[in-house]
Amino acid sequence: MTDFFGNLLSSFRWFDLVDVAIVAFIVYRVLLLIKGTRAMQMLTGLGILGIGFFLSSTFGLFTTHWLLSYFFDYLILIVIVLFQDDLRRALTHVGKNPFFSGASAEEEREMVDEIARAANRLAKERIGGLIVLERETGLKNFIDTGSKLESKVKSELLYSIFHPTSPIHDGAVIITGGRISAAGCFLPLSKDPNIDKRYGTRHRAALGITEDSDAIVVLISEEAGEAHLVKNGRLTTNLSEEEIRQTLTALLDLSRGTPQLPSRMRGWLQLVKGRKSISRIDRDGP
Repeated sequence: MTDFFGNLLSSFRWFDLVDVAIVAFIVYRVLLLIKGTRAMQMLTGLGILGIGFFLSSTFGLFTTHWLLSYFFDYLILIVIVLFQDDLRRALTHVGKNPFFSGASAEEEREMVDEIARAANRLAKERIGGLIVLERETGLKNFIDTGSKLESKVKSELLYSIFHPTSPIHDGAVIITGGRISAAGCFLPLSKDPNIDKRYGTRHRAALGITEDSDAIVVLISEEAGEAHLVKNGRLTTNLSEEEIRQTLTALLDLSRGTPQLPSRMRGWLQLVKGRKSISRIDRDGP
């Protein structure tokens, strides 16, 4: 035993430790990415099949072992088919821009004020709208589907964009670096089958873009006359102008002190900051 450990230590290289650390970090990040998602359930199912494959070999269950061996022969293709959405999301997270730089904190606070005012006015007049705030995950593919504006964020401009008489009202506004990059943009729809059937395309689009990226969405429902916030596939409903302002300030880390949020918003904020890519809708109480 002493010789074994002596040989192991003599052959150990410092970059072997780096190699193990890299693999451990990748496994850790993958587990964080799929925690609480359907991918975790599918991974658990594959694990159970793997245990069955091992036990069938150990106890001589030849038919079961033969069947499972054919299954695992095509494991790579099965993983790609089952986890295609999660793989795309993982590659998106890996490809986040590490040199992301947006507007200054003061400019972002002004932007939040303008968005809150616009959302409140649109909700009161029952005019639908989608305002997407780009974070680290780039949204250029979706920006290219709309009309380029490159203008400062103003509540009057946002209102005029979403007014039914505007030719670009049917789509989303995407804000990048504190400026309106484009309007009339098309967003991916959520594939979550558990979404409340009352919610339409606008809600599915808001959920879809936040499931695939770290964007924040201000959603105005024309049917309910309410403003909502969406982050990480979670939606909180019926927000006042002040609640939108305070919650966006907290999400963007712009607060100069401890934000005084209502209890329901504090709970929602903890969920969207603590868990990734969870496709469900939260209904808040009164």
